[in-house]
Amino acid sequence: MYKFLPLYIGLRYIRAKRRNQFISFISLVSMLGIALGVMVLITVLSVMNGFDHEISDRIFNMSQQVTVTNFDQVVGDWQNLKQKVSQQTDVTGVAPFVRGQAMLANAGVAKPVILTGILPNEEQQVSQIATKMTHGDYDSLQPGKFDIIMGEALAESLGLSLGDKVTVLTTDVNVSPVGVVPQYKRFTLTGLFKVGGGFQFDETAAFIEMHDAQKLFKLQNNVSGLRVKVTDLYVAPKVTDELQQALPQNYIGNWTNEFGVYFKAIKMEKSMMFCILILIIAIAAFNLVSTLVMVVTDKQSEIAILRTLGASPSSIMAIFMVQGCIVGVVGTILGVLGGIVLAMNAPNIVAGIQHLLHTNLISSSVYFIDYLPSRLEWKDVLQISVVSFFLSLLATLYPAWQASRTQPAEALRYE
Repeated sequence: MYKFLPLYIGLRYIRAKRRNQFISFISLVSMLGIALGVMVLITVLSVMNGFDHEISDRIFNMSQQVTVTNFDQVVGDWQNLKQKVSQQTDVTGVAPFVRGQAMLANAGVAKPVILTGILPNEEQQVSQIATKMTHGDYDSLQPGKFDIIMGEALAESLGLSLGDKVTVLTTDVNVSPVGVVPQYKRFTLTGLFKVGGGFQFDETAAFIEMHDAQKLFKLQNNVSGLRVKVTDLYVAPKVTDELQQALPQNYIGNWTNEFGVYFKAIKMEKSMMFCILILIIAIAAFNLVSTLVMVVTDKQSEIAILRTLGASPSSIMAIFMVQGCIVGVVGTILGVLGGIVLAMNAPNIVAGIQHLLHTNLISSSVYFIDYLPSRLEWKDVLQISVVSFFLSLLATLYPAWQASRTQPAEALRYE
């Protein structure tokens, strides 16, 4: 029974009595402060994770995770190269592509585009562009038919509809008796896709069949490179290093060369948000310090009696550490439960507020999307819970130490 004495007395001190109701109220405030901090932190990090996921999904529907090419971007014998790349660890898909800059012209309007030639069946191993089709048929890209698919925004700016003809002009030129004539080819619009705002893919990207692209850019049987999909977005740099060692004659790039700055910004914002919001929990923990100091002052005579009955300083210290830790644990549990519920329902809550106020709080022109994303990650929940409990435990040390230094004679002198 003696070894459970600090736990028993600590639990008794948490209960409210008439003469220490104010102290119990301060304990309740500290508990709610910890719960509020944990709940807000879980919700904010879940929203940041949601934005991270949405941006990743939009970027890598269109862009390469890893690219294998060479410095002149003309790769021969790509079938053999594809087989070598596919044998590398963490590689889940490989597809060839032909890429070049071009102009699309229709009815006196011209737009610059990144024109990419693909093999539709193989492209689905490394891209989700087929799932972003809104009109037409992704599989309409067949060799020799000279069909093209493009973003909805690009088609709208050119005044095009499905079935219309569009002129594709490349940077190559033909020399004729009348002078230098740009090389061009008429294509039929057979499909439209929509990725979403933020990175202008819908305004600058168009796809044709790879063999048609080889003819258009005069590459014969060569390609511009291979597009590689990996098991996880963040292993791309490691895969790049491994491929560079296995294929030293090729140039290996990855998404960090083009979009790394976006993800570094999100990671920095998430870290700064964590540090700022953890201060809410720290403030609640500081409030817990003042609460326990008042409890120690209020319990001076009782501490002295316990000391005269044989309680050691460590036992006295444990009593008040138990009291502070219980407040921290209960506050953390309440905050975790509230944070999980709020994070999982944040999109619906914001949508309801927008509907109620008849306004749009989130604009795709600013945030890339027009809704609030939320993605709960359990590692964040665990990390926040550990930090919250650690701060609560840290807050109990000084008051508990002060209690352990109480001298029985001094405390009972005026009793």
